[in-house]
Parts: sequence; C-alpha cells; structure tokens
Amino acid sequence: MEMLAQLVDFILHVDAHLMAFVQAYGAWVYALLFLIVFVETGVVVMPFLPGDSLLFVVGALCGLDLMSLPLAMALLIVAAVLGDQVNYSIGRWLGPQVFRWESSRFFNKRAFDQAHAFYEKHGGITIVLARFMPFIRTFVPFVAGVAAMTRGKFSFFNVSGALLWVLSLTLAGYLFGNIPWVQANLNLIIYALVLVPAAIAVLGAWKARRAEAA
Repeated sequence: MEMLAQLVDFILHVDAHLMAFVQAYGAWVYALLFLIVFVETGVVVMPFLPGDSLLFVVGALCGLDLMSLPLAMALLIVAAVLGDQVNYSIGRWLGPQVFRWESSRFFNKRAFDQAHAFYEKHGGITIVLARFMPFIRTFVPFVAGVAAMTRGKFSFFNVSGALLWVLSLTLAGYLFGNIPWVQANLNLIIYALVLVPAAIAVLGAWKARRAEAA
C-alpha cells in the first residue's frame, strides 16, 4: 500500500518530483524519462505510469533551462516508438500461442477476424488517438499485435502518433508551463491531463457499447 501511495503521489505531483530529481541527479533525468515512457507504452501491465502530465512538465523544465528541449523530445519520441513496437511484438507473439488451436476455449475465429479487419481499416487513427488516452495507449498496440495488424501499417502510425504526442505536449509545457497562472494552477492542469482523456475514453467505450447493444 505504501508503494502504491508513493506512485500515486508521483503521478499527481510529477512536477515537484521531477524538478527535485533534475536538481539532485542532473543528466540522469533523461534516462529516467526514457525508462518511464518506454515502460508505460511497452509493458501492457504498467498503464498507470504518468504520460501526458510528464511530457508537459518536461517542457516546462526545458523552458527554465533545466533540461535540453531537443534532447528531451528526441529521447521521448524514441522511447514512445520503441515501447509501442515492443508491445505490438508481444501481442503478435502471444496471439498465436493462445489461439493455436481453433477449438481452444481462448480462441474465437470470428472475433479474431473481426479484430483483424477493424485494425486494418481503423487501426491507424486508433493508434494515434490512443496516445492521448491514459491506460488506453498501453493496451492498443498490444491488441493491434494480437489482431495481426500489418507491421508496416502499425509502424507508420506508431511513429506518427509518437511524434504528435511528444511534440504537442512537450512544446505546450515549454511555451505555457512557466506562465504565472499556469504555475499557480499546475496541479489542476496535471489532474486534467490525467483524468480528462481517461474520462473521454470511458465515455467513448460506454457509447460504443450502447450502440452495439442497440
């Protein structure tokens, strides 16, 4: 419970913790950021690590000249791309292992074909939009792998989504993160970056389920 409390505190006060880390350990912060983003996007059981709020705070720290903006963005983009590629590859490997026998209770050929068709048709926009949705962004590349989405198509949208996600949020933090009003309300902004995309994802899933039921 204590570890969980510390994790929640880190997520909700990432600004204070990250600045303290930079001041204490200097350039090691780049390794920490790479690890956090890679694990959040690459390990399907770690969807609760900070993502959006972390990028915004990184941009704000770059605006204070505590970090290098080009280096931070480059490392975060690489971490995001590699994380999704690993997650996708795990799904591609695990899918055939679970679905090896068509008579297996874990395998539904019709459901698999539907998932594959969905990701071939709509997977691109799903992968890009999922970048901005906590929890969802961790599972989408894994499911794309299980559904056997074409690797080339996945890789294209993986890179596109990573670029859009990292550049938009990091630059937003760089440009606006040190404005006095933003600084005064940074905790509320971090809450919003964590909760609003999650609420949108839940609402979308609820509407989709209602539409399917109807």
